Amino acid sequence: MNEDLRFAGYAAVFDRVDHGGDVVRPGAFAGVAAGVPLLWQHSPGEAIGTVERVEEDRHGLRVIGRVSGRTGAGRAAARALKDRAVDGLSFGYRVREARGASPRELLALELVEVSVVTHPMQPLARVIAVEG
Repeated sequence: MNEDLRFAGYAAVFDRVDHGGDVVRPGAFAGVAAGVPLLWQHSPGEAIGTVERVEEDRHGLRVIGRVSGRTGAGRAAARALKDRAVDGLSFGYRVREARGASPRELLALELVEVSVVTHPMQPLARVIAVEG
């Protein structure tokens, strides 16, 4: 498998407290653009592709990603996604604005990366479609 694989899903889900006690609010990703790295399990050494599209909708941060079939990590991630062995999504970020502590409300974020993960911090952040 040396072909690229595309997927769609939600890297963040709004108004739901995650395992870390954070809740992402609508508008937190305002102004975020596509092109951030797509990583395997948040590992900076395992870039597996790129995020082609990011947009907020009523549910959360919807992403379309492309997993490269030209690297070993990309091929492994593509196989796991196709087999539905892994379907979690997560994101790396810098806080620009937050409020409170329990839960901490994330109001403005800088998106640093999106990751395909085994255990997402937000259990509802999942891949919803795979193509390729």
